[in-house]
Amino acid sequence: MNDFNVLVALLGGVTLALGLPSRWLARSPLPPTLLALLIGIAVGPQVLNLIDLEATGHRASLMEDAARLVLGIGLVGVALRIPADYLRRRWREMLKLIGLSMVLMWIISTALVFLILGLPLGLAALIGAIVTPTDPVAASPIVTGAEAEKNIPENLRHAISFESGANDGLAYLFVFLPFLLITRPTGDAVVHCLGKSLLWDIGIATLVGGAIGYGAARLLQQAERRGAILEQWRLVYTVAMAFLALGIGRIIKSDEVLLVFAAGIAFTQVINQSDRQNEEHGQEAVNRFFAIPIFVLLGSVLPWKGWMDLGWSGPLLVAAILLLRRPPVLLLLRRWLPDVRTRSEALFMGWFGPIAVAGIYYASLMEQRSGEAVIWHAVSLVICGSVILHGATGAPLTRALGRHLRRT
Repeated sequence: MNDFNVLVALLGGVTLALGLPSRWLARSPLPPTLLALLIGIAVGPQVLNLIDLEATGHRASLMEDAARLVLGIGLVGVALRIPADYLRRRWREMLKLIGLSMVLMWIISTALVFLILGLPLGLAALIGAIVTPTDPVAASPIVTGAEAEKNIPENLRHAISFESGANDGLAYLFVFLPFLLITRPTGDAVVHCLGKSLLWDIGIATLVGGAIGYGAARLLQQAERRGAILEQWRLVYTVAMAFLALGIGRIIKSDEVLLVFAAGIAFTQVINQSDRQNEEHGQEAVNRFFAIPIFVLLGSVLPWKGWMDLGWSGPLLVAAILLLRRPPVLLLLRRWLPDVRTRSEALFMGWFGPIAVAGIYYASLMEQRSGEAVIWHAVSLVICGSVILHGATGAPLTRALGRHLRRT
């Protein structure tokens, strides 16, 4: 069944049902994202058959567009949580955290996919790049709310937020390099990557996104000075900016994910503290509203047969990616990261590098462009493993970190 009204009613009903006990769920090992995933499985074709995107023949493109919107809203929310002077104070450390850690995590992920699934090196590098970045939507519940503010040091929350936003945009370069190597001669692929991907997709996206964010902030200030904007409109102002940045990014064929994050960062550099907090509250509410439906949709399109074809290699890959892709890298880099002050903080940040909406976006995009179904099979399995394990351990490990830091 694919009746649009049924789909709308389901997504609205699930969001309503999970929102009512949200305070209890935030302290439980069953967060809303995990419950939404389970509900998606229940309403999908394998159980109740209320949602079947595969039957439309456009599952990959529908999931790509849905993930793109959720990711755009989430990235602006991340930018609003980061203090305006954070990047100026911590740019050297963040450059090491994002640049060096992404390279190391990509290499580790590629090696694991290559060794465990036995795929060609180029395809393994492509899948490894997709699962490398930390997801800002799934990471948001970990670093926001009363539990996070009580137990996780502010410096660590800002580091996780900034990294999850920036590396999603930079993942574009890591994803497209192996894709180009697979689909083009080596020389053409390298030239295209350095020219188009690095200069246009990364450089231009940063500049255009910065211009959009700066312009939107200045316009908001002018409207406030003249008393022209109603309070209700301010609550959705940054959501509209996120949509504008996403659309422009797709129109100019640039890295729309990085463009949106750059817009959010530039926006926070201009507006004052009170405005930033007001916008953050509105943005976070919209972010939560959009996050639940994407996990319901994910649950409904899980490739069960494709997972069976992977055999025991699939669960082994999930365990290896979650345990080896990130924690060893953060432990290695800890001495160069002032915001990660202790070994326990490094382990916490290393474990909580969830793979979710950004993985859906890049996997759906690359599946369409390459025609390789194994991309979706492998990445969706890793995403589900991340949603389950990171979701179940979020509240307990957050409280454990708080107790440990207070003792020491």
